[in-house]
Amino acid sequence: MPHPRVEQLRFARSEWLRGLQGLTEEDARRRLEPMNSISWMVGHLAWHERLVWMERGQGLSVEPVLNAVASGAPASTPSLDAMSAVWRRVTDAADRYMDTLTSDDLLVPLPNDARPEPTTAGSQLQRITYHYWSHIGEASAIRQILGHADLAQFVGPIERTAPYRREDD
Repeated sequence: MPHPRVEQLRFARSEWLRGLQGLTEEDARRRLEPMNSISWMVGHLAWHERLVWMERGQGLSVEPVLNAVASGAPASTPSLDAMSAVWRRVTDAADRYMDTLTSDDLLVPLPNDARPEPTTAGSQLQRITYHYWSHIGEASAIRQILGHADLAQFVGPIERTAPYRREDD
């Protein structure tokens, strides 16, 4: 069974996808400055997961297309379809890695984190989870401004998909 914090990240991802339902390629690529486009956000979240789980976690260099949506990169409006496909590949690979993590693993830095003062894997896991929630709100705001109706409201069925549980349950 995956660690409870991993389940919370997966729930945040599912809420992210719920918030993107019905989004067209055209609207995903619209940029309402100073915000980035929603398609950029999709790639950016994939970039963050790649950074943590592929590079810092496993020492892998994959999906170079994500360099264009890294933090600090110039604003862009990539294809939603392309970014969604990369996001799925990265999150699938990240899931396989995260399924191996134990509570003890989350208390130490990731094995390939070469930063001078790396944070723990658990802190990085929490940062990605909260990063999703930030972009969920931002994408929802963009969609409201664009006049989209019937958008996802509040938080979905967390009690069914990622309920609170102790680490040792």
